[in-house]
Amino acid sequence: MPDVRVVQWIRGKFEPLRGELDERARRRWAAVESLSLGWGGVAAVAAATGLSPKTIRIGRRELAAEEDTDGPRRIRRSGGGRKKLTEQDPQLLSALEALVEPATRGDPQSPLRWTCKSTRQLAAELNRQKHRISHTKVAQLLRAAGYSLQANRKTREGASHADRNAQFEHINEQTKAFQKRRQPVISVDTKKKELVGDFRNGGREWRPRGKPLEVRVHDFQDPALGKAIPYGVYDVTNNEAWVSVGIDHDTAEFAAEAIRRWWTKMGRRRFPKARQLCVTADGGGSNGSRSRLWKAALQKLADKTGLTLVVSHFPPGTSKWNKIEHRLFCHITQNWRGKPLASHRIIVQLIGATTTATGLKVKAALDRRSYPTRQKITDEQLQHVRLKPADFHGDWNYTIRPNRKNR
Repeated sequence: MPDVRVVQWIRGKFEPLRGELDERARRRWAAVESLSLGWGGVAAVAAATGLSPKTIRIGRRELAAEEDTDGPRRIRRSGGGRKKLTEQDPQLLSALEALVEPATRGDPQSPLRWTCKSTRQLAAELNRQKHRISHTKVAQLLRAAGYSLQANRKTREGASHADRNAQFEHINEQTKAFQKRRQPVISVDTKKKELVGDFRNGGREWRPRGKPLEVRVHDFQDPALGKAIPYGVYDVTNNEAWVSVGIDHDTAEFAAEAIRRWWTKMGRRRFPKARQLCVTADGGGSNGSRSRLWKAALQKLADKTGLTLVVSHFPPGTSKWNKIEHRLFCHITQNWRGKPLASHRIIVQLIGATTTATGLKVKAALDRRSYPTRQKITDEQLQHVRLKPADFHGDWNYTIRPNRKNR
């Protein structure tokens, strides 16, 4: 490495002359300085001036050959120097753009249409097409053409259902009518499944400086601990919630059992004169509007509780408007941020400790039952469900009454 003081000394002499010297004068000046420094002079002068060591050596050879400096100073002929790659190969840029944007430019069957468009892959494909180019030059051309590396951005929601707003109004009017009659209204859904164990959990919490809580490097499910499946039931009227933490599968029977537990532990005391229960749910998942098992499970729930269940589903793609999402689940996530969910007991405790400034109260319990998947409800079994579709969108809105013998 050149001595820093030497480099600074040379730079101090060179900077005042930089604008006065042409190419030939610069390389000769640099050559003289490098010769005066002796061994290591080329590296020191190159570091100080920014000239290439090759340029300085050319200047030294010119001095050694004692070129005639009295003649005309020809630096470079007009138009001299290496031609731009796009000038040497006029079709290069269009070929590159055809690979980057195959949907709008070039062949739709481009071999890179469904692959990662890295600069190395683009350069390899261009060379295969007889365009000589390196991956670094590909990057330069893309930047010059206005391209940059970008990630996907979630901005498009897709086409909305024609009756989406009408369904929102229906749910709102129905909720108000139930609350006016002092009948319970609940919002239900499954929260994101969580791995149980000392895994990293997003967020930060206060700890002694330099002593972060150590967790596993890889998030591989621990067979002994498994996962946690929180299913929430939110009481819209009283700002209270029940969460069943399952350990098996998120099925319609698991969802109906969570609603039954809410009714037994919380709802029955809050609504002693209840005869009906309004349930608002997403359009898919374990409580989906097209699930036969969900309707059969609700029939069993109605028979056990004696309640008439009035169910309304949110239109497709509108689950984020479900009240349980922003009245309960977001606060649970905030409450356990930065804390490893090391056991089911800890998860239940953290959910139960969730509160808000508006007075949210949450109770939680572990559901150790097994809920097998791939259960089929036959047409005959479905006939035993006392389901009555509503006049408006009967696929989204329906009523399930308890069987008379169980009332």
